[in-house]
Amino acid sequence: MILLDTHVLLWLDSGSNELGTRSRKVIDAAFAREQLAVSAISFWEVTMLQEKNRLSIAQDLAGWRRELLDSGLVEMPVDGDVGILAGALRNFHGDPADRMIVAATLRHGAELLTADRRILDWNGRLLRHDARQ
Repeated sequence: MILLDTHVLLWLDSGSNELGTRSRKVIDAAFAREQLAVSAISFWEVTMLQEKNRLSIAQDLAGWRRELLDSGLVEMPVDGDVGILAGALRNFHGDPADRMIVAATLRHGAELLTADRRILDWNGRLLRHDARQ
């Protein structure tokens, strides 16, 4: 299972050149296996960014989410186990969305595709790939 960090989901959806060639191949392969996922917290994060006018998605966010899920993207839930794991991450920065995304990745035995330098440099046992590659 490949879990997309929020910004990677947005890059993928917009066709951004920020997403590297290797990452596109990883995404395509995971999608073909129905193993491409996003944490439910990413939809909260996108909504918060839009509410703060730091992001603009042209369509209704509920409809956007539904289209992504209907296309085959898997939504990983945020449950109590993920919350506990997120709170217990050692030597990890305090951003709650990042903590939940990393915890969901760990909880579900997935690999995270991210370009977030703080996540990529973290010394935890997380399987991760740089989305810019």
